[in-house]
Amino acid sequence: MTIYNKKILLLLAGVVLSFVSCNTTSNNKDAPDAVETIITEVKDEYAPDKRVAIFDIEAKKTKGGYVLKGSSNLPKAVNEFTKKLTEAKIHFTDSIEMLPATSLEGKTQGVIKLSAANLRGNPKHSAELVTQGTLGMPVNIYKKEGSWYLVQTPDHYIAWVDYGGVEPMDKEAFAKWKAGKKLIYTKTSGNSYAEANGEAQVISDLVAGNILSLQGEKGNFYEVKYPDGRTAYVSKKEAVPYNEWVQSLEQTKEDLVSISKTLMGLPYLWGGTSPKGVDCSGFTKTVYFLNGMIIPRDASQQIHEGILVDDSKDFSKLQPGDLLFFGKKATDSTKERVIHVGMWIGNNEFIHSAGSVHISSMDKNASNYDEYNYNRYLRSKRILNEESKGLIDLKDKEVF
Repeated sequence: MTIYNKKILLLLAGVVLSFVSCNTTSNNKDAPDAVETIITEVKDEYAPDKRVAIFDIEAKKTKGGYVLKGSSNLPKAVNEFTKKLTEAKIHFTDSIEMLPATSLEGKTQGVIKLSAANLRGNPKHSAELVTQGTLGMPVNIYKKEGSWYLVQTPDHYIAWVDYGGVEPMDKEAFAKWKAGKKLIYTKTSGNSYAEANGEAQVISDLVAGNILSLQGEKGNFYEVKYPDGRTAYVSKKEAVPYNEWVQSLEQTKEDLVSISKTLMGLPYLWGGTSPKGVDCSGFTKTVYFLNGMIIPRDASQQIHEGILVDDSKDFSKLQPGDLLFFGKKATDSTKERVIHVGMWIGNNEFIHSAGSVHISSMDKNASNYDEYNYNRYLRSKRILNEESKGLIDLKDKEVF
């Protein structure tokens, strides 16, 4: 064979190899983009909001296929994910950590043990404050990193709290805590004491909505126990047995307005959801909680609850307790952005947390007219006495 013929054969072989290689890549079901597409599909279906669901999965390519890593608290989502990979004939090794983590050794539930525990976006004190948990709040615990616990609150919000803010419990200890009698603190702020008098050593500060185990009575004080076993005394003028409080709730428009005004002047705190400081949605959440309702954490979540009352600035349709939402309307190229929320109190006024908790007006002639929020108004929703997926009525569900 001549050198010329050898060159021709080599050239033809290269063309064939190139053709086969291109076809194999284009039809390869193990292609990275196929796996990522499946991850996205499952996440969109089962965990579209990372604030309330965990599906942090990644697939690393190896010689033998893929290694699935990450964690999730959604068994159905993980099962659907691996099923789709199998159906697509994608080879994989499942190393996904299902939460709660086995390293917790059964202590997968807990109770907040501070008047207001700061919950953060990452397991470090310098991380963003995303919400708060108040004393007595039950949480699910998913895993631990160093001295931090990843927890989920009754409104399904997921965040990190350090060891000082939560008391981890196994199922038996948690069931015992939940079955006991409770006391709810109703004054905006105050203290518990080592003895049954207001001059005794302070055990801790307390804020409205704090819940403790009720042990008994002594004179003008209730004897209480904290989730971590500390005992203390709380003035009867500042607290009510929890069951008595729940049964007494009328959840009226007037009650919502009355409670909201007890928080006037409270400082704005990004991530705050307690009488120590509130952001806009933390304020509306706190007002409703002190009236026996748990509502979603963020304004962008609250806006999906209840029924539509107005979306055209016809404020005559509103009643006290309705939530007003503000932000940026959707355009042809951008989605709607819900940035702020306040609560209607009547007389063309709403109360909200911006700088501090204060009252603003939609009346252009009023001294407290809020032109800025008037111009970015989106719509109003009514959640009082309405049934909605994200609303929990403490009269109907034993959260505590």
